[in-house]
Amino acid sequence: MADFWYKCSLILVPRLVRALLRAWFATLRVKVRDGQPLHDYAARDTGIAAFWHYSFLYLFWYLRRYPAAVMVSASRDGAYIASLAELMGHVPVRGSSNRGGVRALREMIKIMQERQVNAAIVADGSQGPARQAQAGCILMASRTGKPIFPIAWACTRFIRFKSWDRTLVPLPWSTVVVRHGEALLIPPGVDAAQIEQYRLELELRLNRAYAAAWNEVGLPPHDLEIFGRGKKGAL
Repeated sequence: MADFWYKCSLILVPRLVRALLRAWFATLRVKVRDGQPLHDYAARDTGIAAFWHYSFLYLFWYLRRYPAAVMVSASRDGAYIASLAELMGHVPVRGSSNRGGVRALREMIKIMQERQVNAAIVADGSQGPARQAQAGCILMASRTGKPIFPIAWACTRFIRFKSWDRTLVPLPWSTVVVRHGEALLIPPGVDAAQIEQYRLELELRLNRAYAAAWNEVGLPPHDLEIFGRGKKGAL
């Protein structure tokens, strides 16, 4: 009986959440900064969008105009996110950095090549550390020859969850600033030293976009206390 209700919830819950998000996000005032290079590139080829885990829910919605293979946790709860991502036009691939991650990365590469779709990847993985890039995105870009487009966003008012990354959801009628970082192209056949070099460069570009976005909305970083710089006031 429990499995029956779980299967029913997998059908109903993601559809209800999509309807809610459509109405919710329609109220937002969105400002996109430096997004033209991605827009122009996507008109002729596929690429890889990279972002921090805190931002995934809104960016899944924002990137619906660029259908992508997305890695979603292989956990039971991750099935809801996978279904929601599919309803937004993406191609979910089940796996995470500590559970089937290598297999999922290979499958994402295969999907990109065979279906000619983009990829969207959480650069700091499913369990962090927060805002520290992992190597998976670099390996994918090297294997496919596709550029990485770093994206970060900030907003004036939000709900913040007590998760390891302080996941955010923008509140209705808030202002969202989406900041696109400079694209990063990885050469084929990178060795371990090059992977680390490009991993650090991706981390730098993502955090630069992140800092610029929060600076524009006039707020400190959303995860200030994670890095031991004191606890900011609740919003």
